[in-house]
Amino acid sequence: MHFPLDRAIIPPRIRALLRSGDYEAKEANAVEKLVKRGDVVMELGGGIGFMSTLVATKTRAKSVHAFEANPSLIPYIKQVHALNGAKKAQVTHALLGPTAGEATFYVRKNFLASSLTPMEDDDDTTHVVQVPQLDVNATIADLKPTVLICDIEGAETHLIPQMDLSGFRAVVMETHPQWIGKAGIQTIIRHLDAAGLVFYPRWSHGKVMVFRSDW
Repeated sequence: MHFPLDRAIIPPRIRALLRSGDYEAKEANAVEKLVKRGDVVMELGGGIGFMSTLVATKTRAKSVHAFEANPSLIPYIKQVHALNGAKKAQVTHALLGPTAGEATFYVRKNFLASSLTPMEDDDDTTHVVQVPQLDVNATIADLKPTVLICDIEGAETHLIPQMDLSGFRAVVMETHPQWIGKAGIQTIIRHLDAAGLVFYPRWSHGKVMVFRSDW
């Protein structure tokens, strides 16, 4: 994959990981094994466009729909999609929640650490923005996704319990126990399990957790 050189978004450490093939390698490995022909993939947390581009160009998915709250990343993600011919990928500037409206988002110097959550002694936040919030279940009903990829910096513990997960056959999630703690991990696993999405250890690794209904 190819990524435009933008030092504000891709610092030297990230560039090195991209060159070595180690960037989001655990998630990428799970996604490439998991996504099947015809899958509709929903990605929460678009990042630099890496995962949506991988799904669009390296798997047989029908489509991938990325949702990213940080307005600074949207033009870059679109560039990445165009540069790599990721025609099956779309990115929407929004986050998902229980209702439609707006939400407060904290943009940080490290763009990939931006989140919905203010942090104590946070010297990294550059500014706070209001971003569009879409109704998560209305969006699911519209797109009918079968696979969920989620990396939303701790917000997963609040969002997952609000989601209609009945149409998903698989989930790849980077969890953030340093922020959500034991109780947050328990909440995620409990709600996914109730939807028939069972932890799949074979393709999980550390904080990257895979859940499947079809095993």
